[in-house]
Parts: sequence; C-alpha cells; structure tokens
Amino acid sequence: MKRYEKFADEIADLIRSGVLAPGEKVPSVRHASRTYGVSPSTVFQAYYLLEDRGLIQARPRSGYFVREHARRRLPEPEISPRLSETTDVDVSELVFSVLASLRDPHTVPFGSAFPSPDLFPLQRLARSMAHTVREMPGREVVAEMTTGHPDLRRQIALRYMVSGVMLSLNELVITTGAMEALNLCLQVVTQPGDLVAIEAPAFYATLQVLERLKLKAVEIPVHPRDGIDLGTLESRLSSLPIKACWFMSSLQNPLGASMCEGNKEKLYALLQHHQVPLIEDDVYAELYFNQEPPKPVKSHDRDGWIMHCGSFSKSLAPGYRIGWVAGGRYAEQISRLKLMTTISPSVPAQAAIADYLQHGGYDRHLRKLRHALERQQGEMLASAARHFPASTRVTRPSGGYFLWFEFPERVDSLQLLQLALAQGISLAPGPIFSATRRFRNCARLNYGHPWDERSEKAMELLGRIVKSF
Repeated sequence: MKRYEKFADEIADLIRSGVLAPGEKVPSVRHASRTYGVSPSTVFQAYYLLEDRGLIQARPRSGYFVREHARRRLPEPEISPRLSETTDVDVSELVFSVLASLRDPHTVPFGSAFPSPDLFPLQRLARSMAHTVREMPGREVVAEMTTGHPDLRRQIALRYMVSGVMLSLNELVITTGAMEALNLCLQVVTQPGDLVAIEAPAFYATLQVLERLKLKAVEIPVHPRDGIDLGTLESRLSSLPIKACWFMSSLQNPLGASMCEGNKEKLYALLQHHQVPLIEDDVYAELYFNQEPPKPVKSHDRDGWIMHCGSFSKSLAPGYRIGWVAGGRYAEQISRLKLMTTISPSVPAQAAIADYLQHGGYDRHLRKLRHALERQQGEMLASAARHFPASTRVTRPSGGYFLWFEFPERVDSLQLLQLALAQGISLAPGPIFSATRRFRNCARLNYGHPWDERSEKAMELLGRIVKSF
C-alpha cells in the first residue's frame, strides 16, 4: 500500500469513528503535512482518494470537509427481542418464490445477493485461465482433484498468515464455493433432528440448509452493529443440546454486524467450554472499509473447534465457484465427505485464481473494490435519508454491500416486494432471513452496483411505496 493510501485510510477511520463529524473541516494540506510528517503531495493524493471514495468534498477557498451524506441520518435498528428456544425450519418455498421474482435482469438489483460484475477483473482472470490451461499437464487435472490445487492452497494459507492465522496446508479443503464448504461442515458434525444455533436474522441459505438436513434452529439475536448476543448464546448452550453453531462474526449477512475482537475471543472461550464446534461463514472477509481487516474467530482457535469457510465469489470471481474451509480437527472428515459427493471443484478455475493471486494484483483490486462499495454505501444511505420515512431505521456496516432497513410496523415487506417489482425494483424481504418468518417490516437492500440516476429514482419510488402503507 502506498503512503498516500495509508494516510487516506487513517483519515477514513477518523471519519467512520465520528472523530471527524459530517460537515467538519479536515486538516488543511499544510497542517496535515506538518502534523503527520508527510509531503503536501501525499496529502493532496490522499484527499483526492477520499473524495473519490465519497468521504470528503472540497469547498472553493475553504478547504476539505467531511461529506454530509444527508441532512439527517436515519437511526440504527436495535437488537431483536429474545426468540423461541427451538424451531423446525420450513422456509424454502418462500425463499424460492422470492428468488424467482428477482431474476429479471431489467429490474434495479437492490434484491441481488452479489455486487456488480463490473467491479471484478474478469478479463484479467480470463487471461490467467487461458495461461494456466495451456501450461497445465494433463495428469495434473486428475492429480489435484482430491485435496485441491496446491498453488491455490498455498496462496490461501499465505493470506491467512498475513492476517495472523497460521494454518497447515493439510487443514485446507478447496470446495465448490462457500456453500459446499458450509454444507460439508454441518453434515460432519450433525445428524437429522440435532439443534444448530444460528443468527436471527440469518442468511436465507443457512435456513435452507438446515431444512434440507432436517435440523432444528436455535435462533440467537444479532445486534445490528456488535453481532451475536453472547448472553443469549451462553444461556442456550447451557440449557440445550446444541451440536453446532453457524455464525458470521464479521460483516454478517443481512445486517452487516461485526463482533469486536474481545467478543470474538469470548465467543471462542464459550464454544471451547461447551465443546461445541463453530462453522464460521466469512465470505465477506475482504470487503472491510476500515484500515485493518477484522480477524476471524479462527484466529483464537487452539483446539480445532472452528471450521472457517471462505470464498472468492464475493471479492474476485463470481461464477468460478471456488471456496474453501480451514476445517480444524474436522478437516479430514470434511475432505472425505467431499470426495463422496462432488469430488472436486474445477481444477482449471482453481489454477486460474491461484495464478491471479500470485501475479494479478489482488490487493490492488481489493482496495478499488472496497473504495467503490464504501462510496456506494454512502449514496444509498443519503438517498434513504432523503426519501424514506423518518421513522425508518438502517444499519451502517463497516464493509460488505448490504443495508438492513427496519420500516414502520405497518409495512409488510412481502407486499412491498410485489409493489416494488411492479415498478422494476427488487429487494430482499425480511421474512426470508428468519426460521420463524419474523422481520416482516424489514428488508435487505444491495448497494453493490454503481450508483446512478436510475438507482436514485428507484430509492425515491421505494420511499413513496413505503409511505403508502
């Protein structure tokens, strides 16, 4: 990372933490240069970058000021109330019906689960694919089908090492996307009828997996900013025979919540005490906005209780379907189960991503991607404050590409979806994120597509529909 990028990240952290408030003047170029010991040129480059990220703006003859995304800020949601102890899961029909309605490519994709493909280096990846396929010996295609491509596993292990997690290559299993990794982990540690602790709200695919495997959900409330309610989790672990937990400790979908490091350590101690494994879904790990990446609960794992699942689908290569799991004490069982089901992800796709990670400038791409997402988040938050009712609540996550909206109680988000689709706008309604179909007045909106006049118009229309309830 260049000096001006590092300096820009330091200022961005001050803005996000509230030290530099909206409308407040940032240090002048001369003052910043003198105070932080950097050249005026470095300060100018940093401020240009912060402008591009939508965090500050220049005022003629006045200097640079923290951007006021809106005249007013919508409040954040509060933690959900405590939930029922166990729940049979039956949501797939609802989820499939909603997902089917989101497929029209002409709708504004606020309901999408992916960011815009325009944000990914797909042409550069295609060159890596062509190069590796030309150079790949025929025997390698078969030889690497069991454990995963060795170069890819090494590159993933190196990224863990940089984040402070030391992994043996033997612990890594390459999978067909993160969903296969998560499915395999759950199957290794549960039997039909077992209880699994999940988040509330939870990513809808979590609910579908539990339903398919005939597992019962134990919903744990999630604070919109701080993540899992550890008090409720401790109570449930003490009173119920929970066989596994499936949580997203950072940039949780759909809320965007991230646990602090202290709470991640407490979570691990709790799991270790009860000897309950954690399936840690960390597919948004690279999409943080802060200067330092959030460490996973896996970084505290001393006894192999954490199965840490990741993917390149959200950060680099949607459609390549390459994920992995660092399986801890369960790695061999996960690998064997994978061989009994899908055998292997595409070896050429694995080789292409390995080549790109080594030669393609992955970290440079990630910085551009994070900056684009942060700018687009600001645009959606500002637009929501302009057009949605003042009683609306919304999350302000420190990464990812989702916002969770809590509308007035009278709003039914399933009806809202149908009315919005009639206007060419999609969204993800709250009930698909709950085993008990709660969160009826909530919706998840995706800001992962470049913001334009069409996006702004869609938010205005959504605001009108919400106000009509």
